[in-house]
Amino acid sequence: MSTEQSRRQFFTTAGSSIGAVALLGLPPSHPSRAALSALAQTTAEVSDRFPRQDDDAVAEMVTVAHFNFERAKELVSARPALAKACWDWGYGDWESALGAASHTGRRDIAELLLEHGARPNLFTFVMFGKVEAVQQILRAVPGLQRVPGPHGITLLQHAKNRLARPELSAPERADLETIATFLESLGDADLKPKTIELSESDAAAYTGEYVFGDNENDRLIVEFNRQGNLAIKRKGQSGRVLHAIEPYTFSPAGAPAVRIHFDMQNGRASILTVHDPMPLVKAVRAGG
Repeated sequence: MSTEQSRRQFFTTAGSSIGAVALLGLPPSHPSRAALSALAQTTAEVSDRFPRQDDDAVAEMVTVAHFNFERAKELVSARPALAKACWDWGYGDWESALGAASHTGRRDIAELLLEHGARPNLFTFVMFGKVEAVQQILRAVPGLQRVPGPHGITLLQHAKNRLARPELSAPERADLETIATFLESLGDADLKPKTIELSESDAAAYTGEYVFGDNENDRLIVEFNRQGNLAIKRKGQSGRVLHAIEPYTFSPAGAPAVRIHFDMQNGRASILTVHDPMPLVKAVRAGG
């Protein structure tokens, strides 16, 4: 039995015993000083989110499901419910651990998650090369192929990402190529956001920090990410790529309904406002 289980068992037993004594009006048999100390320690360690799983564990589960089989195995072996973990990367760009494995073509991680109770969907079936299932679902629900996955990654791209993996067997490759051909025949299984091309100098006009509150972390940072794309983030969080969809207006990756509009002054962004679709946050460039 783990230490966590022992503590939880003690907490439940101790709480029930004390409550029963008070309810029956019996002379209290006071817990020992050591027992009260243990109870206090247990209470102090309980997260504010309990009994919900803590954010750090959920975020790590979804993160490692992209690329790290061993760590994913450690996490779901210790806490199987993490196989169903979902995380909002920002602005409603929700991703499940299985979704992460599906769009990166990591069949091994996906199989691990399914063994521990993850819920498969159409993107999973595409990545697994399930030809008949994919075709039947899309024929039964016309238009479903247009719905993108996490980060705006299309259904067809899920098939292509798995096809790019080096460990594919010949039969699996054949099934994935059949799915890719079928999705291409639909004509709209690989729709990309309609964007405006920005030069690097034009994009640089938006970079900087924008303040929306009194706390140190009440600011949004617009910068170029490692791939050279314009992105927005909050300090300590991952950035979301910005797609320019109208003059001075962007949509973050994976959240097509969200609009981030910039007010310009002398060719440089001075204020940004986040709409979803109502205005949510208005932030002013730090330093004017």
